Parts: sequence; structure tokens; C-alpha cells
Amino acid sequence: MSTLYTGGRVFTGSGPGAFSSAFRVEDGRVTWVGEATRAPHADALVDLGGAVVLPGLLDVHTHPLLMALLAADADLLPPACRSRADVLAALRARAASGAEWVTGYGYSEDAYADGPPTLADLDAVAADRPVFIQRADGHNAMANSVALRRAGLGDDSPDPPGAALGRDAAGRLDGRLIEPPAVALVDRLRQRPTASELADRLVGLNDHFLGHGLVALDDKWANSGPDPWGSYVLAKRRGFVPDVAVFFGWANGVPDPATLEPAPGLRLGGVKVFLDGAFSSRTAWVDAPYPGSCDHGMSTLSDADLRAACAWAREHCVQLAAHAMGDAAIAHLLDVLAEVEPWLGDRPSIVVEHASVLTPALVARVRARRGVAVVTHTNFFFAEWASYAANLTDAARPHTYPLRALYDTPGPLALASDSPATAWSDCDDPWLSIAAAVTRRTVDGTAFNPAQALTVGEALHLFTGRAAQITTNRGVGVLTAGSDASFVVLDADPFALDPAELGRVRAREVWLRGVRAR
Repeated sequence: MSTLYTGGRVFTGSGPGAFSSAFRVEDGRVTWVGEATRAPHADALVDLGGAVVLPGLLDVHTHPLLMALLAADADLLPPACRSRADVLAALRARAASGAEWVTGYGYSEDAYADGPPTLADLDAVAADRPVFIQRADGHNAMANSVALRRAGLGDDSPDPPGAALGRDAAGRLDGRLIEPPAVALVDRLRQRPTASELADRLVGLNDHFLGHGLVALDDKWANSGPDPWGSYVLAKRRGFVPDVAVFFGWANGVPDPATLEPAPGLRLGGVKVFLDGAFSSRTAWVDAPYPGSCDHGMSTLSDADLRAACAWAREHCVQLAAHAMGDAAIAHLLDVLAEVEPWLGDRPSIVVEHASVLTPALVARVRARRGVAVVTHTNFFFAEWASYAANLTDAARPHTYPLRALYDTPGPLALASDSPATAWSDCDDPWLSIAAAVTRRTVDGTAFNPAQALTVGEALHLFTGRAAQITTNRGVGVLTAGSDASFVVLDADPFALDPAELGRVRAREVWLRGVRAR
């Protein structure tokens, strides 16, 4: 049966100004797009009532499995928690539940007027049980004295490679765990949900993703839980809706692709490496030292591991996703893999993830490399402005998240959320990122590099057609003949709104392969 959708303003995702007024769907696929006056015959007609229609949106750097894993933790993210006092109140409420571990996710101390939580604070929350809270950036954490002792950590413990244990002025542990190898020393002691439990939590996230119009996701570090792939397979069988491309962390161990059980809407996207840390903790690897210091951040990956991960990706015909925030990390990635030719024909072979600081020369260098894509973020500077304001040099600031420069140069490019790894509780709402891309305003209203702003159409392009050039999910991100009939009907026209109002746009309807899902 064929259906003609007409009477709307259809943004096809093919470009920032690509619009039509009608499209035809048959057997879950788009078979025609154009002006309603030229529409072919169809068995049924749907009047869109003047609404704006988009392709189903893509988030090509997010962490659904981590979101499922964190579902039982206290929510420490803003806007719910905006201070140290808020964080401690949420943890005390969690402790009152009688949980064996008092856990929370999302603190971001740079923005707290009353200062960061301390080891003494966490000890006071629960003196008899471990307390473990993870920072909003996903790179750092804090633990109380009980948790540190259970992990066998003391004042004489050495820093793990590529990470650090936080210490006070006297050299005593202060509870901070800086970068994933340090976080893992405590985190590995916690009891994990089973694959079945994680699968049920993933299915429980359907309304969340569909409510944001998201139909396809790249899980760019699917190492949460005892059996990540098995969790996704079970979730798909139980009705998890979005298509997912799964990336495994190289440092966490990669599976043999031949052993992965297939499931509809699930594919192996690739392998991920971390070349540096985050700006919020001054561990992003940068050329110029951080303000008031001689510190250039952290290089967190050996060249041998980078080459090995790249070779594994080439061998298995999947992507290499490289976390590289600082300009030094991005340049080093290009240096080490300078002789590597692209190995994928229809998608970028290497994806530079986050790509926060890029001078014009570095933008040109990235764009000169065939087979290299960039995935970056605007919700970072929106939500984490206090960190960026404190940690960016005057020289780096004009080149931080240079969207205009990246958009105007040919090459694969996308905006993404990195959910839940930034300081906002609903950070994978695409309209949060779109609003920040268009207005270049931070959470407190500060204008940040307004010359790098995009138009609404350009920002939407980075969640649709241009993002589709990066993901290994197929048939998504555009409404063109042959694509999936997965689309979103909006409750407002973002092209007519005041840019300050973009954040209020919502999905009124979501259709998946021609079937209404919401």
C-alpha cells in the first residue's frame, strides 16, 4: 500500500535549504519526494496540516548503554543540581534508600558557587558504605574513604598510567579519580546489572529517544555491563526502537566480530580510542598550556595502541573513532596515521570525536585527509561554560568549536550529544544543540564565538543528511527516494521561530519506516 504525505513543509535533509511539500511511502521506504502538484498516485493520503517535517534525527556520538547503566544512580546533573549543597542533598536521599553503594552521576564542580564536593563531604554522606559519584564529563569521579579502601588505594598508591589519583597539598588522597583508568579502580568493584536487566532499561528509553525524534544512534563506547552486545540483542528482541551502531573501546577489549549474534537494526560500527581527556579537568591535550600553568593536559594513548586499533578497524572493515578534544591530540592523530589510506568506500574510515579546538590551519589539515570525519558538540560549551571560561587560553578561545569554519569546508561533519557525558540532564535533546549552534549562547547567556554560528537549516543538516554521511546505520537521515520512511512531525516551525525559542521545539509525531511510533 502506498501513502502520500502532503500539505507540509518537508525538510529533506539533503542540504540546509532542501525543502519539498510532499513525499510518497510504500513498504516502509520513500519512493518519491517533490512538490504536491506533481505527486504520483497513492492508495492513501495524509494531510500534514502545514507542519514542518524532518527526517528522523541521528545522534552519531551518544551512549545509550551507559544511560541504561546509570538509570539507578542519583541524578546530579543540572538543572536539578546546581550547587554542592544540591549534590549532597541528592546523595543523602540516595543513601536513605539503603543502597549498598551510594552512587550518583553528573556533578560539575566548576559551576558551583559553594565549591566542589570534598572527601569529607562524601564520608559524611555514608561513613559505613562506599560512595562513588561520576562527573558529568564521563572522565572523572570521586569516591569516599570506604570506597578508596575497598579498592586498595592509599596515600602511597601510584597513579595508574594515563590517569591520576587526586591529592591534597600534603599528598594525601582527596577522593578524586582523574581519567578512566583511575575511575575504573573503584568502579570495577560495583555490582553490574545483568545483560537482561540492561536490555529492559534500554527498552525503557524508547520514549526518551522518540520524544527527541531520534531514530538512529551511534553508541561510541558500548562497554557498560557484562555483555554489551548481548544486552543490545536482547533489547532489540524486546522492542528497543532506534537503530544502533556499536563501538567498543579498544582499551576495554574488542570482540571477535564473527562471534556477534546478528539482530535487526544492530550493527558493529567500529572501535574507539582515547587520545586525551576533557577540558573540564584540564586533561584535554593542548598545544599551549592551560591558563596560569605549564600543563598541556594528558596524552592517554600510546602510538602503538593507536596503530593497533587502526589495524583492527581496517581488518574488520569498520570505523576507527578517535576521542581527540585538544588541538595537540587532533594533530597527533593525524601525524601517527599520516600514511594510512582510507579503507571504507561509503563511509569515513576515521572519525575525530569532539574536535574542540581547531585553528584554521588544523581545520585545513583535517579536511585535506580523505576518509576523515569530524563529530563535534555545541551542548558542551552551552552546559560547561564555567569550565571552558576557566580553561581556554585567549588564543584558543576563537578556535573552539569552530562550526562555521568546519561547515563551510567539504567533508563529513555532524553535531552530536555525547549523552550523558556533559553537564545537562537532557543533553541529547537535539534542539538544545541546534539552539546553541544558531545563537552561540551559553547556559548563562554569554555569547561564545558568534562568528561561528550556523543557520537553523545548517544545524539541522548536521543531525540529518550530513550526519548520515558518517554513521554506518543505513537509510536514515534523509527523506529521498530509497531512504527509510522514518520522519518527525514538529509542533512548531523552527525556521520561523526567534532563535532564542528553538529549544522549545518538540516532536509531535515520529514515524518509523512508514509506521507511526509516537
